[in-house]
Amino acid sequence: MGKNRLVTIALVLGLVVVVAVVSWIAGAAIQSPAEAAARTAPPLPAPILVPVEQRVLSADIVTRGTARFGLPQTVAIAPSALKAEAGMVTTLPMPGTQFAEGQALLTTSSRPLFVLYGEIPAYRDLRPGLAGNDVRQLEEALARLVYDPGPVDGLFDAQTSAAVAAWYTAAGWDAFGPTAPQLAQQQRLETALAAATKAQTAAQAAAATDALAVDVARANAELANQRASADVAATRAEVAALQTDTNATAAAQANAAAALAVAEATVDAVALAGKLTVQEAVDAQQRAARDAEDAVQAVARLTAELADLQATIGVQVPLDELVFLPALPIRVEGLIGRIGDRASGPILMVTNNQLAVDASLPLDEAPLVKPGMAVQIDEPELGLKATGVVERVATTPGTDGADGYHVYFETRVDETPTSLAGFSLRLTIPVESTGGAVTAVPIAALSLGADGASRVQVENGGTLAYVTVEPGFSADGFVEVTPLDGTLEPGQLVVVGYEQPLAEE
Repeated sequence: MGKNRLVTIALVLGLVVVVAVVSWIAGAAIQSPAEAAARTAPPLPAPILVPVEQRVLSADIVTRGTARFGLPQTVAIAPSALKAEAGMVTTLPMPGTQFAEGQALLTTSSRPLFVLYGEIPAYRDLRPGLAGNDVRQLEEALARLVYDPGPVDGLFDAQTSAAVAAWYTAAGWDAFGPTAPQLAQQQRLETALAAATKAQTAAQAAAATDALAVDVARANAELANQRASADVAATRAEVAALQTDTNATAAAQANAAAALAVAEATVDAVALAGKLTVQEAVDAQQRAARDAEDAVQAVARLTAELADLQATIGVQVPLDELVFLPALPIRVEGLIGRIGDRASGPILMVTNNQLAVDASLPLDEAPLVKPGMAVQIDEPELGLKATGVVERVATTPGTDGADGYHVYFETRVDETPTSLAGFSLRLTIPVESTGGAVTAVPIAALSLGADGASRVQVENGGTLAYVTVEPGFSADGFVEVTPLDGTLEPGQLVVVGYEQPLAEE
């Protein structure tokens, strides 16, 4: 009995242990509904936080264009009337060569072609005695080059001529003086003036002699008149004496009367002859006076012509030795003529030293771009960067090489050491901007509250809180915000979304 009892107790205890183990396993596997729901719920999402920034916001227009040097123009040579014929091109500059004011671009028949600044193209030979705005341009240029032309008054005078001579000499050239035809004309005038002066002296001497002849003729006529009158008086006295002489015969009285008639007739004849002689002398004197006056006028005219010629044949600037350009310095873009060509017509293509970028805008963006706007210029792949300013915007589409759906605009490039000519570049134009740094958050950080107000959710010490804001200008995915309640400072973290963690397996 004792042995069987122990066996029974052992069996009971074993059974209890088995039941307990089974119960524990079953209890571990059984879950309540709440426990089951908690275990199957997705994990809580984590907020995505970004810092509040202080930044400049701008809305940009981005396009592309090709850089070039600005103001392309042709340099042409016009023949000079001071030279018998056009010269021959003897030297030409290399493309890319740069020239400043007062320098010689090239030579024709070993004479220089100088470049000066001026809006009025050269159109005539400039010489002493001329006046005009082209002369004023020359004087202004000489003054800039520190060669004193005297008063800048548009008159090519002796001081202007001296300044031109000094400029040529300093540049290594002889100034252009009188031409052979001008010197020959001067010689002709000098010879004619000498002859006219001699003729004037002779005419004035003849006029003086003829004036004396008039006085002599008048004196002779007066003497003849007096003699004739005396004869008449004597004859009348004789006639009177005979008439009272009782011894006088009738024949004697008749002869005396006849003699008186002759004497009286002679008085009239002598008076008439005297008048004619005097008139002839007066006419001769007047002719001599006119000849003398003509001689004086001829001398004065030739003297003036010689003075005018001498005033115009000093140092001159031939038309084919000067070109005025509206922008300096310049660079040679390309050659049109060749050495050995006749020096006439287009010879060089030049530009100024100002880089420009030609580009175009779609029709909807063109009205937003105005001259004077700043432009960022770059080409990331080539590492090129520069800045510029909008110089010109075409008023109509389809001009300056743009198609009918685009509007051309030109950007003037600010000074840069980088050679940009010929490169295709990206142009970025801020058309709107906050003007300065403002408080900004990503647009995704904005949400609307139940009252319709804009707000951002700010992280503060592990907790999240809403701050009501007033949104402002937006660009590049950011929006300017001004807090209406609470604070919002650069560096604070705001929620832009939530990130769903991976569920545990």
